[in-house]
Amino acid sequence: MYGEVISTTHLSSHLVRVVLGGPGLEGFVSSGFADEYVNCFFLPATAPYSAPFQEEDIRGLPREQRPFPRRITVRSWDSARGELALDIAAHGDVGHAGRWATQARPGDRLQLRGPAGGYRPHPEADSYLLVGDESALPAIAACAEAVPVGRHVVAVVEVEDAAGEVPLTSPGALQVRWVHRAAHDTDPDELLADAVRALPRPVGTVSAFVHGEAGATRAVRRALLSARIVTEENLSCSPYWRRGLDDEQWRAVKADWLRSIAAETVSH
Repeated sequence: MYGEVISTTHLSSHLVRVVLGGPGLEGFVSSGFADEYVNCFFLPATAPYSAPFQEEDIRGLPREQRPFPRRITVRSWDSARGELALDIAAHGDVGHAGRWATQARPGDRLQLRGPAGGYRPHPEADSYLLVGDESALPAIAACAEAVPVGRHVVAVVEVEDAAGEVPLTSPGALQVRWVHRAAHDTDPDELLADAVRALPRPVGTVSAFVHGEAGATRAVRRALLSARIVTEENLSCSPYWRRGLDDEQWRAVKADWLRSIAAETVSH
């Protein structure tokens, strides 16, 4: 499956929306998850092929010529128009996905597989807590739009500064707390956790979505579980990347990191 770029829009200093369309998206069916994503295949400059391609045809190529797979959040799918909007975090020339998004032009093609996902706001929760950085901001925006009407929802989002903020909407009673990295010199792993600890304690059952940088999500997870704000059953916690590692280095150690988190016992 592949899409052709229809348009690109810079939503903030570090977020680009790419809208895909075309006949290559025929058969795309939404998974129904709020944090829906697709596996995208970004081609290196030396690739002797273009999308669409057969994956089995490129497995024998040198590593530097094979595509770089990345999970990208589906911001929206318009089945009537056949248009897929992807919001991609971009930090200059760093990262295959962000670099592609900032350079994409109408007619460019992007191969993808999916969609899939894992989180829906629990319909019976009393309130919702959505936490993450720029990499999780598209999913946080989609989750905020998926909560039941009138329910309390708090989003705590880390960005570099005010230029990284984007409007968030929700049918629920939404409060947004922006955390600016540029304004703090504290431990970056604890920045989001400190902001979460400073929130008024919610009442009732909380459904929480905590995604983004690995050290930060781990710290938030510990803060929520140790304070018994949320149960593990109602907590979706996923690390997208790790500070100090590039995409390939993180992919190499991510499985071990996830196992260590699963085995971690948070004292109450």
